[in-house]
Amino acid sequence: MASTFLNEYRFFDPNEKVRNIAFELYSNVKDLPIISPHGHIDPRLLANNEPFPDPTELIIIPDHYIFRMLYSQGIPLESLGIPCVDNTDIEKDHRKIWKIFADNFYLFSGTPTGVWLKHEFSEVFGIQEKLNNQNADKLYDLISEKLKTNEFLPRTLYKKFNIEALSTTDAASDSLEYHKKIKNSGWNGKVIPCFRPDGVVNITAAVWKKEIEKLSAACSTEINSYETFIKAIENRREYFKSIGAVSTDQGIISPYTHQLSKEEAEKIFQKALKGSATDQDAFLFTANMLMEMARMSIEDGLVMQIHPGSMRNHNQIIANRFGLDKGADIPLPTEYTKNLWELLNKYGNNDKLSLIIFTLDESTYSRELAPLAGHYPAMKLGPSWWFHDSIEGMIRFRQQVTETAGIYNTVGFNDDTRAFLSIPARHDLSRRVDSNFIAGLVAKHIIDFEEANQMSKALAYGLVKKAYKLN
Repeated sequence: MASTFLNEYRFFDPNEKVRNIAFELYSNVKDLPIISPHGHIDPRLLANNEPFPDPTELIIIPDHYIFRMLYSQGIPLESLGIPCVDNTDIEKDHRKIWKIFADNFYLFSGTPTGVWLKHEFSEVFGIQEKLNNQNADKLYDLISEKLKTNEFLPRTLYKKFNIEALSTTDAASDSLEYHKKIKNSGWNGKVIPCFRPDGVVNITAAVWKKEIEKLSAACSTEINSYETFIKAIENRREYFKSIGAVSTDQGIISPYTHQLSKEEAEKIFQKALKGSATDQDAFLFTANMLMEMARMSIEDGLVMQIHPGSMRNHNQIIANRFGLDKGADIPLPTEYTKNLWELLNKYGNNDKLSLIIFTLDESTYSRELAPLAGHYPAMKLGPSWWFHDSIEGMIRFRQQVTETAGIYNTVGFNDDTRAFLSIPARHDLSRRVDSNFIAGLVAKHIIDFEEANQMSKALAYGLVKKAYKLN
């Protein structure tokens, strides 16, 4: 059997001088605690602390990075057990799904998903051979047996992974019952919510009125005007803070920001309640809500995150049959200099605002984002996100951002994952790539080793802890 033994110098430069410096820097940060400030782990996982059902339920079904690749090769999502919203029959035999995964494991060669999976198999489960159709049953049984033990309970793995804090992503109307259950359990793991109001901000979405009804119920108040809507948002932010939230997040197409008058906002809101809001209304309402969220962040101290530039659910057939977040979101060109102008001119010089901007448009790194973050005190750059959460993506980010913004106007790393076991793999990859980038600066005599060591530790741990106010 071919081994998947993980070379200790993996991802480092083949140049021996750079490689040795990178390895030393990495050795100084590899065991630092993990802070996961933005992700999509279901909090009930750690609230209930029950054994994972089986390898397929743990590794394949929740991870769109895996099944989007398989789907791209013509493998139906039904055959992978992905739940359908239209009640279509799906494959229930998880061993059979695992064999499909094993037959096609080679598809992930050279991808970040392949890197993460190899780390998971080797470091978490102690598997030292590549998954394929010949050993699929054996490895399925091996993982299944391990999952039955206390050593592989979610809270035990949380500790084993050396996670210091983990943030989930939660709708504005969420009861946060599982977060409360965790807090009341006496367990000392830090699992905190993040306030994500997308469902109640996107006024032209088919489910918007239902989301407003949920928000009304959560606030025990009728939302029938823009004023009551804003008060409800403020109410829920305060509730999230009381459960430990440190941040908000908005997934939007455009980062355009513009303050509407109360009369203009009210007019659009009333149109939305009647179901007659246009796409332009929605565009302006979102722009206005970005301004409002910045104002609220100054008042309540929650860190503001903006994730723009994704055309969600590009494949409508998949969205209609399987729902959201099924690997069919595609990046769009995104402009920041003009779009953020109004927000940054009103709030960007305020030391009470912490604004973290992400992008899927790499062409903006050196042209727009690094110059903006290198000037406005309130703004920081989020790490390479989603399709760029990869070896080359991280390298491109550092190369294009560092000279203008430095590393101290970035916020380290976050894993943005739904796959719990991938958390240590993703952070290890980031720490290795960043150590290697910094080692190159040392080898070129741009910085000395003392500076490099300080930078490496900041990128692995210090910056994210400071940016998300987790001190």
